[in-house]
Amino acid sequence: MADMISYEDFAKLELRIAKVLEARPHPNADKLMLLQVDIGDEQKQIVAGIKAHYTPEELVGKSIVIVNNLAPAMLRGETSNGMLLAATSGEKVILLTADNPDCIAGAKIK
Repeated sequence: MADMISYEDFAKLELRIAKVLEARPHPNADKLMLLQVDIGDEQKQIVAGIKAHYTPEELVGKSIVIVNNLAPAMLRGETSNGMLLAATSGEKVILLTADNPDCIAGAKIK
Protein backbone atom coordinates (compact mmCIF):
# COMPACT_ATOMS: atom_id res chain seq x y z
CA MET A 1 0.00 0.00 0.00
CA ALA A 2 1.15 3.53 -0.75
CA ASP A 3 1.96 5.99 2.02
CA MET A 4 -1.08 7.60 3.63
CA ILE A 5 -1.66 11.29 2.88
CA SER A 6 -3.72 13.88 4.67
CA TYR A 7 -6.94 15.36 3.33
CA GLU A 8 -5.06 18.65 2.93
CA ASP A 9 -2.59 16.93 0.56
CA PHE A 10 -5.42 15.39 -1.47
CA ALA A 11 -7.29 18.72 -1.59
CA LYS A 12 -4.32 20.29 -3.42
CA LEU A 13 -5.20 18.26 -6.53
CA GLU A 14 -7.53 19.97 -8.97
CA LEU A 15 -9.29 17.14 -10.79
CA ARG A 16 -11.44 18.19 -13.74
CA ILE A 17 -13.38 16.80 -16.66
CA ALA A 18 -11.65 17.57 -19.97
CA LYS A 19 -13.10 16.99 -23.41
CA VAL A 20 -10.58 15.70 -25.96
CA LEU A 21 -10.70 18.00 -28.98
CA GLU A 22 -7.73 16.58 -30.89
CA ALA A 23 -5.37 13.63 -30.52
CA ARG A 24 -2.28 12.81 -32.53
CA PRO A 25 0.86 10.73 -32.16
CA HIS A 26 3.88 12.52 -30.69
CA PRO A 27 6.31 13.19 -33.57
CA ASN A 28 9.40 12.21 -31.52
CA ALA A 29 8.19 9.36 -29.30
CA ASP A 30 6.84 5.88 -29.96
CA LYS A 31 4.60 5.62 -26.87
CA LEU A 32 3.29 9.17 -26.48
CA MET A 33 0.14 10.87 -27.73
CA LEU A 34 -0.53 14.62 -27.83
CA LEU A 35 -4.01 15.61 -26.69
CA GLN A 36 -5.63 19.02 -27.03
CA VAL A 37 -8.32 19.24 -24.35
CA ASP A 38 -11.06 21.67 -23.37
CA ILE A 39 -11.41 22.30 -19.64
CA GLY A 40 -14.24 24.81 -19.89
CA ASP A 41 -12.43 28.11 -19.49
CA GLU A 42 -9.34 27.22 -21.53
CA GLN A 43 -7.73 24.66 -23.80
CA LYS A 44 -4.44 22.95 -23.06
CA GLN A 45 -2.13 20.22 -24.29
CA ILE A 46 -1.51 17.01 -22.40
CA VAL A 47 1.16 14.48 -23.38
CA ALA A 48 0.24 10.93 -22.39
CA GLY A 49 1.85 7.49 -22.78
CA ILE A 50 -1.25 5.85 -24.24
CA LYS A 51 -0.35 5.42 -27.91
CA ALA A 52 -0.21 1.61 -27.65
CA HIS A 53 -3.69 1.51 -26.12
CA TYR A 54 -5.78 4.10 -28.00
CA THR A 55 -6.02 5.51 -31.50
CA PRO A 56 -6.58 9.22 -32.01
CA GLU A 57 -10.06 8.45 -33.36
CA GLU A 58 -10.99 6.63 -30.15
CA LEU A 59 -9.97 9.62 -28.02
CA VAL A 60 -11.55 12.58 -29.80
CA GLY A 61 -14.84 13.51 -28.15
CA LYS A 62 -14.19 11.59 -24.92
CA SER A 63 -14.67 13.33 -21.58
CA ILE A 64 -11.66 12.29 -19.51
CA VAL A 65 -10.47 12.99 -15.96
CA ILE A 66 -7.31 15.09 -15.62
CA VAL A 67 -5.11 16.59 -12.93
CA ASN A 68 -5.45 20.21 -14.00
CA ASN A 69 -2.97 21.90 -11.66
CA LEU A 70 0.09 19.74 -12.30
CA ALA A 71 3.20 21.81 -13.05
CA PRO A 72 4.03 21.82 -16.79
CA ALA A 73 6.55 19.21 -17.94
CA MET A 74 8.56 18.97 -21.16
CA LEU A 75 8.25 15.48 -22.69
CA ARG A 76 10.37 14.83 -25.77
CA GLY A 77 10.13 18.45 -26.88
CA GLU A 78 6.40 18.94 -26.18
CA THR A 79 4.90 20.65 -23.13
CA SER A 80 2.37 18.73 -21.07
CA ASN A 81 0.03 20.94 -19.02
CA GLY A 82 -1.71 18.31 -16.95
CA MET A 83 -2.06 14.56 -16.56
CA LEU A 84 -4.89 12.27 -17.53
CA LEU A 85 -6.01 9.58 -15.12
CA ALA A 86 -6.11 5.94 -16.18
CA ALA A 87 -6.33 2.54 -14.56
CA THR A 88 -4.21 -0.46 -15.44
CA SER A 89 -5.83 -3.87 -15.63
CA GLY A 90 -3.31 -6.51 -16.60
CA GLU A 91 -1.82 -5.26 -19.88
CA LYS A 92 -4.68 -2.82 -20.53
CA VAL A 93 -4.70 0.91 -19.84
CA ILE A 94 -8.22 2.23 -19.28
CA LEU A 95 -8.91 5.96 -19.30
CA LEU A 96 -11.15 7.31 -16.56
CA THR A 97 -14.08 8.93 -18.35
CA ALA A 98 -17.34 10.70 -17.59
CA ASP A 99 -20.14 9.20 -19.66
CA ASN A 100 -22.98 11.39 -18.37
CA PRO A 101 -23.83 14.08 -20.97
CA ASP A 102 -24.67 16.50 -18.12
CA CYS A 103 -20.99 16.47 -17.07
CA ILE A 104 -19.53 19.47 -18.90
CA ALA A 105 -15.92 20.22 -19.77
CA GLY A 106 -14.25 21.87 -16.80
CA ALA A 107 -16.48 20.27 -14.17
CA LYS A 108 -14.57 19.91 -10.91
CA ILE A 109 -14.25 16.48 -9.35
CA LYS A 110 -14.51 16.34 -5.57
